[in-house]
Amino acid sequence: MIEIERKFLVKNNDFIAQATRQVRIVQGYLSANPERTVRVRIKGDKGYITVKGKSTGSGISRMEWEKEITVAEAEQLLAICEAGVIDKVRHEVPVGNHLYEVDVFTGDNEGLLLAEVELQEENEWFLKPDWLGEEVSADERFYNAYLSVKPFKYWTS
Repeated sequence: MIEIERKFLVKNNDFIAQATRQVRIVQGYLSANPERTVRVRIKGDKGYITVKGKSTGSGISRMEWEKEITVAEAEQLLAICEAGVIDKVRHEVPVGNHLYEVDVFTGDNEGLLLAEVELQEENEWFLKPDWLGEEVSADERFYNAYLSVKPFKYWTS
């Protein structure tokens, strides 16, 4: 139940031509507390509830538990979530032996492009495509729970 992933800013839209799948994701938080987040998500035609623990110091690993629920259940839970909904389109982009998930945010986080790659271990080697930018794995501002409370459009340089 440990999730190991690295997160990066994305420099441009070059990844789109390489994407093999796109899906819209709408999610909210029953708890956006960094110690334990509880997320409700509708991803395409499926619903999910996810509990995540606090990230390690590197920001790369944390406990994650997820269960599929019906879309109707997810909609009911979204109705009671904390303020701030995340709306994005996820592009799945295979690169070498890994799958990058590139999120193109809309709504209050429009303009933000983030890529994540899941790994088997923290030190695992992976290809970094040209469109990949700065790593932000340890920067909590780029966690979706944070973005739901302090959206990207309100950030100052």
